[in-house]
Formats: sequence, structure tokens, C-alpha cells
Amino acid sequence: MNSFAHALPFLDRPLIAIGASLPDWMAAADRKCRLREKRAKPLMDDENPILAELAQGVVQHHRDDYWFHTSPAFRDFEMKLAIEIREIYGTEHGMRSGFVAHVMVEMFLDSFLQKKFTGQLERYYKIVDDADAVQIQDAINKFATRPTDKLVPAMRRFVSERFIFDYLTDQGAVKRMNGVLRRIGLEPLDERILPWAATARTRVYDRVDELLCEYALDVSKAE
Repeated sequence: MNSFAHALPFLDRPLIAIGASLPDWMAAADRKCRLREKRAKPLMDDENPILAELAQGVVQHHRDDYWFHTSPAFRDFEMKLAIEIREIYGTEHGMRSGFVAHVMVEMFLDSFLQKKFTGQLERYYKIVDDADAVQIQDAINKFATRPTDKLVPAMRRFVSERFIFDYLTDQGAVKRMNGVLRRIGLEPLDERILPWAATARTRVYDRVDELLCEYALDVSKAE
């Protein structure tokens, strides 16, 4: 799952929602600064409520990632979609088809959740925009694997770019996937991926109950 999916069930508790987003943000902003479950867990009942709720969110993120990434539905999608992408591109450009399949399934899920929970992505962005990024950065530096000064600009960039909205269209999802690929030094996808993306999105939507089988919200009854 991506940051929005992690945070969505906890928007009534903004610091937990932000904590649930933090591992994904730091993976992009400062890969050497990791927020591990084992380091966050002892702080879940800290006397500092800000630190405690951020730690709770980080722990929740890792627990969600575990059941999601080990679910039969996700593993099946990751394997089948990777094979399909490989058939489109072969071995050109050092294509990491498994990585692309993994990330795009998560993007399609975020787009599904946007549609099902109308207005909640806008609410999520406002929560992040209203948060004290310096205070949050100071808090996570108490349990991160190494201190960082990159979270504050990362949170500001996250709000200004509002890239999760782009996942609603195939062109937008591919654009954002290409941003990830460029960031890690790989060639971007081209228009050949678009017909595949349309069918893959439909298949992900059709199996969302399986993919989110342990999710904290009931996606089958969402408005």
C-alpha cells in the first residue's frame, strides 16, 4: 500500500495518519533514514503524545505492509502483471517488471480508494499541510535509524505536487510511475504501457476485496 491507503483509516487522528505515511515518504526523501517497527514500537505509549501517535502510525504502516504484501491476491497480481510487462518490453532498458507491477497495483488501489471515499484524499492533503513538519521531523529523529533534515521539504513537496490525484487516470499513473523510475536511474515507460494499464486497473478494482482483505475500512460498503 501507498501512503494514502495507509493513512485513510486514521484521518480522525491526524498524527497517526501522518505516522502511517512516514515510512513511504522517507523511502523517497532519504533512503538512509529508515523508520523501523522495532524502534517505533517502544514509543507507542510515550508520555509525549506527538511522539506516541507518530510511532503508532509507523507501527501500523509496517503491520499493514506485512499482511498486504504477503496476501495471495497481491502475490498473484505481482507475478502475473510482471510477466505481462516483460512481454511488452522484453529486457530493454533494464526494465524491472516486478517493481513496476508492484508499484502500479498500489497506485490503482489508491485511485480506487479515492473514488470510494470521496473527498478523503483532499482531507488527507489538508492534514499534511496543516501539520507542523519541523515538529514531526524532530520527533522521528528520536527513533529513526539515522537523523534526517529531509522530511520537512518532502512534506511540503508532497502537498504542493498532490500527485496521488494523478493515479485516477492511466496517463497520470504512468507519469508518476516514470517519476519513480527516473529517481532510481531506470528508463521510463512509454505509450506501449497504456493499453496494459487500462486492463490492469480494471482487474485490480475487481479484486479489491481480496487485496484489502485485512484493511481497517470496509471497502465493499464505502460510498
